[in-house]
Amino acid sequence: MKPQTFELVRYTDISGVSGTGIVAEGCVFTDGSVALRWHGANPSTAVWPDLDSILAVHGHRGATVVRWLQVSAAASA
Repeated sequence: MKPQTFELVRYTDISGVSGTGIVAEGCVFTDGSVALRWHGANPSTAVWPDLDSILAVHGHRGATVVRWLQVSAAASA
C-alpha cells in the first residue's frame, strides 16, 4: 500500500476564512496519519492522527469533503 493523496473541497465557507473550492491538499500515510497543507493567504501544514480527526474539526457538517486523487501509472513508476 502507498500513501494516498487528496484535496479538501469546501462548498460553503461557514467560517468566512478559507473560501470555497480546493482549500487544502493532503496525504494519508500507510499508518493512517495525515499531513495536511492549507492554501490561501496564510498557508500552513499540520500533521493529524487520521482523516476523521480533520473532518471532525474542518468538515463543517458536510460543507467540506475529501476528493481523492489518483496517481498516473507513469508517476507511480
